[in-house]
This record gives sequence, C-alpha cells and structure tokens, in this order.
Amino acid sequence: METVVATLDFSGMTCPAPLVGAKRVVDDLLPGQTLVLISDCPGTPDDLAAWARVTGNEVLLTEKREGGKTAFTIRKGGGEKRHVNVTLDMRGVTCPGPIVEAKKLLDAMHGGEVLLLISNCPGTPADVRAWAKGGSIELEAAVEAGRGTHEFYLIKT
Repeated sequence: METVVATLDFSGMTCPAPLVGAKRVVDDLLPGQTLVLISDCPGTPDDLAAWARVTGNEVLLTEKREGGKTAFTIRKGGGEKRHVNVTLDMRGVTCPGPIVEAKKLLDAMHGGEVLLLISNCPGTPADVRAWAKGGSIELEAAVEAGRGTHEFYLIKT
C-alpha cells in the first residue's frame, strides 16, 4: 500500500465533518497520494462512497478499530479509472456464495485480468482476505461502496 501522507481523526464529530475534513486535505494531495480518515460517525461510509464516485478519489480500505471507530484509507484520484475485465454483483447472496461464484469466474479468466466482486454478505471481506493469502489471487483493493456493501478488485495470478 502507498505511504500515507496524513492521518485525520474526526472521532466524536458528526457528519458531514469527516467528509469535509477529508475533502480539504485530499484537494491538496498529488494524484495517488493517500490519507487515513478515522471516524465514528455512522454516516461516514456512505458519505465517502458517494463522494468517491463523483470525484474519482478512492476509498481503498476500511478497517474497524476499537471504540466504534473506522479508519478509511483514501487515495486521491488522477482521473484514471480502475480497469475491470469482469464484474460479479453478488448483493443479496449469502456466504459462501460470493466466493464460490468469484472462484468459478476467475478460474476461467487469464492471468492479470481483474474481477470486480460486489457483495453485501458480512462474511465476504474476511473470506476474500483469507483467499488472497493463499496466493491464487491478488487483492488489489477492497472498497466499502456503501453501508454494508463492499467491492473487491481481484487479480488472477
């Protein structure tokens, strides 16, 4: 992962303060630079997802922390979109369905191709990370696209 340029802790502040703070710092970053935003406001994941969609910035990673806090790693976009060969939308499908179907698709893909897996099953983030540790895929990015919905960019190795 890239070097983090700044860490912002907006714990205890209500929305939209975390988003506004992140925007102010991201505006001053160079494309590709990252920052970590820490927030305990329940609206922050949805705010960041909507903001990222319209700005081209990316929420690369969300990590739960103690005390109900979440750390969001945000990368400033450079106007380029992430390349995806195949999209698999598994919202509404419970585990292990998303992983089983993603594996079937990736088995038929060529090395280096990217599968975008979208899932709202709560177990999928842990399943994907465990799968990536096995070496048959590379997890390029895990993005919280909205409350409870995750996007995983998987590269066939």
